[in-house]
Amino acid sequence: MSEREQRIRIAVVDDHEMFRAGVIATLQPYFDVVGQAADVEGSVAMIAQTKPDVVLLDPPRKGVEQPVIDAVVSAMTTLGNSARGTHEGSLSASRMIYGTREKLATFFNCPRPDHVVFTANSTEALNMAICGLLDPGDHVIATDLEHNSVLRPLYRLEAERSVSLSFVPADRQGRIDYGDFERLIRPETRAIICTHASNLTGNVVDIGRVGAIARAHGLIFILDASQTAGVLPIDMEAQQIDLLCFTGHKSLMGPQGTGGLCIREGIALRPWKVGGTGVQTYNPAQPEQLPTRLEAGTLNGHGIAGLSAALDYIRTVGMETIREKEEALMCRFYEGVSVIPDVTVYGDFTAPRTAVVALNIRDYDSGEVSDALAQDYGIATRPGAHCAPRMHRALGTERQGAVRFSFGWFNTEHEIDTAIRAVKELAE
Repeated sequence: MSEREQRIRIAVVDDHEMFRAGVIATLQPYFDVVGQAADVEGSVAMIAQTKPDVVLLDPPRKGVEQPVIDAVVSAMTTLGNSARGTHEGSLSASRMIYGTREKLATFFNCPRPDHVVFTANSTEALNMAICGLLDPGDHVIATDLEHNSVLRPLYRLEAERSVSLSFVPADRQGRIDYGDFERLIRPETRAIICTHASNLTGNVVDIGRVGAIARAHGLIFILDASQTAGVLPIDMEAQQIDLLCFTGHKSLMGPQGTGGLCIREGIALRPWKVGGTGVQTYNPAQPEQLPTRLEAGTLNGHGIAGLSAALDYIRTVGMETIREKEEALMCRFYEGVSVIPDVTVYGDFTAPRTAVVALNIRDYDSGEVSDALAQDYGIATRPGAHCAPRMHRALGTERQGAVRFSFGWFNTEHEIDTAIRAVKELAE
């Protein structure tokens, strides 16, 4: 037989034309690609006709819903740059982006869609809020639960603008005393900045209570909703939130590179960055109107299209349904690992929380445990310090770090049981 006759005959099945084309181009120098199809019906007919040796099937995608993928792919082939022209590509982008602002305003009960500002992530949103609000001499209250996305901008302003800082302490279970907020208020206090939930322990903060304290004392309440937007209800009006910072790629189920800042009416922020906006070209300063004032440069239209589809998916499934499943999976895992000898679990499991569990096995380095979980069991976890230095100090885990298991809508009970078994075996 010739070399050509000996080559393996392959068929490719995938619902995305661009992906199929890329796979075929890669395979053709080495294999005979005898057919392709985009759906089940077409693939059955194609396989019956071509009788390939191997069929490459589109694998199930974990952790993202197909409508989000489809929305991003469609946007990449159709959308132009919003507010940069009157052609259909630009107009379509503008309509889609404004529609997503409206969805987010409804989702968080933000009073105005034009007060929804798009960012690349919650870190950018928090920098916009913190650096755009605080002046020299201001005092800010935060908590030990905060992520470096809050801490580092505050520490920077402490050094550069003489902003003074106070932190509500956390105990060994990562809990806070709400009375500490009021005890820390000073005449020069400008704002309270608080995460909705610890990214390390999963402990949830009663933001309605914090918002009421801030409003009673005339303070601005900045909320970091990175860990909760999409899985816990957030209502800017009811919970008296002045500035809401969120990311799109976590519980909102959108693509990376998406996030935003929702701003209550009456709050003025200095632009964190300036530049092109597509409007008021001859104005030497950044336009005053929101959202343009805080959206310099080209927006991530493709990612925002994915975020829009994700919001539709959450609305269809129901946020409560998603939350209940995630909580059930988290509880199943906690009940399984908390009884294993030499396993330490962190956080308060008697109060509201998000679906994460942080633990350590004896004195094993958290990075080594995480590597073993990945290499031996195919389990993805986050080890180390989690960008939460004050929280680790409160828990006494500065040196060891912790291994964080995060549970989502797309996980299964079988996966949870596998993870429990893995922790048990590593602890033996």
